[in-house]
Amino acid sequence: MFEKTNFDKELKQLDALAPKGYFVGLHIRFTSPLMSFQTYDPVWTDHYTNNGYVLRDPMTAWGFSTTGWIRWSDPRLPDPFGLFDEAASFGLRYGVTFSCGPIASRTISSIARDDREFNDDEIRAAERIVHQLHDMTETPDLTKAQVEALKCIAAGERHAAAANRLGISESALKARLNSARVRLMARTTAEAIQRAKDYRFI
Repeated sequence: MFEKTNFDKELKQLDALAPKGYFVGLHIRFTSPLMSFQTYDPVWTDHYTNNGYVLRDPMTAWGFSTTGWIRWSDPRLPDPFGLFDEAASFGLRYGVTFSCGPIASRTISSIARDDREFNDDEIRAAERIVHQLHDMTETPDLTKAQVEALKCIAAGERHAAAANRLGISESALKARLNSARVRLMARTTAEAIQRAKDYRFI
């Protein structure tokens, strides 16, 4: 659980830096992140999602066009749909967006507050965290045994049948599934299977 514990610790530090919440989309491939985490007010999140704002969000376009960081107030950011003004009405008045990683596996993250601009020290601290989260979720190492166990369960086999197919005990199968979950930083086997598919292990 070492990796997961460190990962959660980094998210907690990011949360402390962002009084009005954060969003982290890790390793965005084919427009979908491998993993995403966010703590914005659910009212804003629902409003954003229901209106399809991701297609109009200036930070989405910026995040895919470059790497680094930028304040939402930067005059170089075009916002023809007035998304920043709308976000401000929900308390997200000041923010910074970060982008890192190759275009085929880009990580984009934003932090927000309602009282003032983020200072440079806060931005540097948040940028370090985003880079750390990106690096921690690079393709993990799975053993052949772990992959085989996940494949069996993904195919719909029950534990007893999967263990029999692999010639191991049920407890050994469960140990392989558990270790795969840890390496994939997944809470459930179903989540581990999905992440294994995203990483093209199965």
